[in-house]
Parts: sequence; C-alpha cells; structure tokens
Amino acid sequence: MPTLALPAEGGCRCGRVRLKISAMPLLTMACHCIGCQLMSSSAYSLSAAIPSEGFEVTKGEPVIGGLHGASKHYFCGYCMTWMFTRPEAIDWFVNLRPTMLDDHAWFAPFIETWTAEKLPWAATPAVHSYEALPAFEEYEGLVAEYARTQG
Repeated sequence: MPTLALPAEGGCRCGRVRLKISAMPLLTMACHCIGCQLMSSSAYSLSAAIPSEGFEVTKGEPVIGGLHGASKHYFCGYCMTWMFTRPEAIDWFVNLRPTMLDDHAWFAPFIETWTAEKLPWAATPAVHSYEALPAFEEYEGLVAEYARTQG
C-alpha cells in the first residue's frame, strides 16, 4: 500500500477550499454512527486525526455545517463537501476527511467506531473495532500502535 508523503495538499470537490497537512496522522478511523452516515451520505465516514500544528487551510474559507454544535464540522460553502471536523473541547488535532487529499491511496482506517450502529453489510479493514468509542485511556496505546504500523 502507498505511504503518505508530506507535505500533502488537497481540497473540496470544486477546488474553492484547499488545505495542506505537514504532520503524519495520529490515528485513522471509520465511524459508523448514524450521524456520520447522514453527513457523509454513505455507510460510514473516514477521518485522519492530524495534529493541529500540521494542518492549514491554504485557500478559501470553509463554513460550519452539520449540527452546528460543540464539534465544528467544516464544509466548502459552495460545493458543500464535508472537509474536516474540529472535535468538541479538543484543540490539538483536526479530524480530516482523508479523501480531501489529492493523493489518498495511502489511507486505511486503523480503528472503526460506533459499530453498534453500522449497516449490516458495511465492512472495513480496521485493526480495532468498537461498539461505541474506545475508552479515553485506550487512545494513547492506539496512537502508539498506529505509529508503529506506519514505520
């Protein structure tokens, strides 16, 4: 499987919003929750947790969409592509939709969450699977294990 080359650039479908990452993901995920199914119009959403200092919007102004709640979901205001999320009360990483990167062939979810709500036919190659979210104390080990798999 290809590897992620940094820096990596990408953008929304219409190209009016562009972004760049300069840090490796801390973790990659697929979320099967009903909210992600609705927002992505798919069986699950994909995300890569990018350290905040390694993430920047380089062109355009994304707008907040989704539920407009504590977690901020950012979209292109023109084509409405869901690009990234800034999770509630967490400022040290951004959940990037990895398919926003121009080259996303490297991506595979390491964990999958909310499998209690997944569609019966939906499957991913995730190494770890959770009916809801991992316990908070598990994340440090998951991040370390993911880093080891990336070399």
